[in-house]
Amino acid sequence: MTRVLVPSGALGLNYDQTALERGLAAQPDIIVIDGGSTDSGPAYLGRGVSKYARASIKTEWAGLMEARAKAGVPLVIGTSGTCGADSAVDWMVEITKEIAAEQNRPLKLAVLRSSQDPAMIAERFAAGKVTPLPNAPQIDAEVIQSCTNIVALAGAEQIQAALETGADIVIAGRTTDTAIIAALPLMQGCDAGAAWHGAKIGECGALCATNPQSGVVLIDFDDTGFTVTPLADGSRASPHTVSAHMLYENSDPLILYEPGGHLDTRQSRYEAVDDTSVRVTGSKWVPSKDYTVKLEGARIAGFQVILMCLLRDPKYVENAQIWADDILEKCSAKARNRLNLDSDDFTIELRLIGQSASFGPLETEQANPIEIGVLGIVTARTEDLADEIGKMLNPYLLHHPLTSTEEQPTFAFLFSPPELKRGAVFEFVLNHTLKLDDPMEAFRLEVQDIG
Repeated sequence: MTRVLVPSGALGLNYDQTALERGLAAQPDIIVIDGGSTDSGPAYLGRGVSKYARASIKTEWAGLMEARAKAGVPLVIGTSGTCGADSAVDWMVEITKEIAAEQNRPLKLAVLRSSQDPAMIAERFAAGKVTPLPNAPQIDAEVIQSCTNIVALAGAEQIQAALETGADIVIAGRTTDTAIIAALPLMQGCDAGAAWHGAKIGECGALCATNPQSGVVLIDFDDTGFTVTPLADGSRASPHTVSAHMLYENSDPLILYEPGGHLDTRQSRYEAVDDTSVRVTGSKWVPSKDYTVKLEGARIAGFQVILMCLLRDPKYVENAQIWADDILEKCSAKARNRLNLDSDDFTIELRLIGQSASFGPLETEQANPIEIGVLGIVTARTEDLADEIGKMLNPYLLHHPLTSTEEQPTFAFLFSPPELKRGAVFEFVLNHTLKLDDPMEAFRLEVQDIG
């Protein structure tokens, strides 16, 4: 049997210290935690930075490093620094070294890097080794070379290589959420279907339980299945909460694709062990002919300036969309004419907050708001150009009337100056797989002795 302790769905979200102590008392074989994902959009990968505060990461990581020392088992983090790019991995290594010095504890550290050279990926693309996933954008060598960061998602094999170094701590770049959990059970001979299925269920900590914010779960793997047990007070797993997690971030609730194959849960059986734990059996792992890893890449999509004003006059609130459409037409024409621009050099958006900002023309709920916030978003190929167009938009948002014959209105800006520079904005351009002849071919493993 292999026992895996998962403190939280992600480092930076906090964890229940009492529940963590219960997990340590259960004598786990490994402690694993996810460090991020693409959930929060392309900017973190594009910039190669973490979305979480450094102080939060350091505090929580220090607690897990103490727990690792107490348990005498490896500690693994995947997708370090939210995005898993080399710069984010270096940031996590720096924090780890600071804590090790403060705790006065020597460590053996394995660092698994997932960043990819755009030139190399372009060569692989030309050789037919890069394949689009469903709904992936069209790419070419120029698009690939424009990426500021590209990462490959490591699977269980790469995490196993890091664990085989005998490291106390493994800091990994971008990984699949499940790989860091499945790696050790697979190494120790547990059933492959159970290893991958249990890893999927435990990837977000107690999200598979009745108290999803409580964090800590314990997963026991063996040669026929796995058992998941949430450890916080009042947190319980049931066949419903466990099976439902296969729906989370997964296009098919019965099939899960990973490097080297896929998980098939069509014959899985979920049974309550008691009021807290659930036992799952019958899951199957189906190896694939080729070994592929997913690629994620982001690039600069432009530069943005935003402005915000408020409409409160009932006539303007009622006719906000007409007013906004008129501004878009007039300001866009002015920008093209005065700056000698083409339509694809910039975009202007006006999002009506409180009316249709979330769904736009797809909105089905009708309401009568008292006031509407108008968010102007200018995106252009340079920061100076975005700022210039933002200043052209400014007087429209301050004074533009619905009709030419009425008295000039005045609306409220939230800030002065109202033009707020967001800097570079990013877009995902790679949602593809890369075929590898060897699982470690696209990854680099370093071992460091600290202290």
